[in-house]
Amino acid sequence: MTLRMKKRLILEVPGGATRVLLHTCCAPCSSAIIECMMQHGITPVIYYCNPNIFPAEEYRIRKDECTRYAQSLGLDIIDADYDHAAWLKGVAGMENEPERGARCLRCFTMRLADTARYAAEHGFTVITTTLMSSRWKSLDQINEAGRRAVAPYPDVAWWDHNWRKGGLNERRAAIIREYGFYNQQYCGCEYSMRVKSEE
Repeated sequence: MTLRMKKRLILEVPGGATRVLLHTCCAPCSSAIIECMMQHGITPVIYYCNPNIFPAEEYRIRKDECTRYAQSLGLDIIDADYDHAAWLKGVAGMENEPERGARCLRCFTMRLADTARYAAEHGFTVITTTLMSSRWKSLDQINEAGRRAVAPYPDVAWWDHNWRKGGLNERRAAIIREYGFYNQQYCGCEYSMRVKSEE
């Protein structure tokens, strides 16, 4: 695939790293981010860690779309364990929290903590997440979760780049059309599914 997005962003990666562990939530959210990184000489290794996604079939579909995109670009993708039961235990008592509430912060922290652990164990010095591209998510919450995640690992940095700028949303829409990506209609967990249903 030809990288067509113009260089409108300046990417300042912590420590000048050229290899980043990219926590990825789905193909639509990751598409333009991955393309942008590659255009700027950064190789993302995709870390698919989303135990929040429900049901399991939804998890599989989103993972398969991420895998399809990664393979088309010659990138590595790592599939973390899908342990929805552990995720439910981790957010217990927060079932009725609104979107962007305490449950979302806990969810982000759990997923990014696993990403940071993998990074530390496999020689990555920088992590970031495609969650940062979604206008439905709180950037403050995601950055707080990222900082918490890397705190135990002095050799791993959190990259807080705002992936909503520089024409990436427009490019994202174009890539979704080009690849015919499955574009989900809810965040992922059964609680966000409920909110979507109520709306």
